Amino acid sequence: MLASKLYSPTLREIPADAEIASHQYMLKAGMIRKNGGGLYSFLPLGRRVELKIEAIVREEMDNIGAQEIMMPIMQPAEIWHESGRWNAYGPEMFKLEDRHGNHFCLGPTHEELITTLVRNELRSYKQMPVTLWQMQNKYRDEIRPRFGLMRSREFVMKDAYSFDVDEEGLHKSYQDEYDAYTRIFTRCGLNFKPVEADSGQIGGNHTHEFMALAQAGEAEIVSCTKCDYAADIEKAVPQTVEMPAEDAKDVELIETPNCSTIEDLAQFLHIPVEKTIKAVAFTIDGEKTVLCMVRGDHEVNDVAVQNFVGGNV
Repeated sequence: MLASKLYSPTLREIPADAEIASHQYMLKAGMIRKNGGGLYSFLPLGRRVELKIEAIVREEMDNIGAQEIMMPIMQPAEIWHESGRWNAYGPEMFKLEDRHGNHFCLGPTHEELITTLVRNELRSYKQMPVTLWQMQNKYRDEIRPRFGLMRSREFVMKDAYSFDVDEEGLHKSYQDEYDAYTRIFTRCGLNFKPVEADSGQIGGNHTHEFMALAQAGEAEIVSCTKCDYAADIEKAVPQTVEMPAEDAKDVELIETPNCSTIEDLAQFLHIPVEKTIKAVAFTIDGEKTVLCMVRGDHEVNDVAVQNFVGGNV
């Protein structure tokens, strides 16, 4: 095809809502166009990039024996009620009702659907292990779509699901996927790091996220320069530092005028902030209040609170 025939409308002016470089460049180069908050069309150049990435993913999934399928975007509510996640998933789930009064959702993920699909078909351990995967649109009603494609309401996700005979087989399938992702991101030329992560609504007790390291992003990670430990900020566990023992003093009531933060308090009392304790309140499911006590120089991890007490913060 002649370049003169290419549909690639470029921009001179950067839209005001394009905050980060990747979003600005994709708009200016005519790769994507915004259709609404968190909704984008891929133009020919953007679609070609997407297809090349999909080809890499498909090759690496073939290499580990995973089989590609395609599941519907719209999912019946009953399978989500069965798993207990219809209400637990929260306001990010797009819910709808058809003309007959049947309830559905636009899939934010596909664990319920893949389980429903195979539970009546895999009848013997001799049929396992099997890994099924897809590249399919996902929908999440983000409270604040931003940064272009980084946080949007509609996006393409590659998701894979393994069914194994035992836990040993599960670990092998997990490692196969881990190695495949490593090869995928390496072939894409990304500077990335696998980190331990919270599994969120998807569940499980062993989760990694592959983070592309960049100045602009949606997550923060911590990593050790002396070992292989790395985790996102929601999963990371701080190293406990023992404080030197001190003699207990008599309890004393002290007025602290104009001390609205723990830093103000520490400065007013002339004590190190790490020798203070602060209380942070959370409302769970809009019904009950949970009070968390942490050291003054620490921050409460709201994801950890949610996992510990259940419900949504």
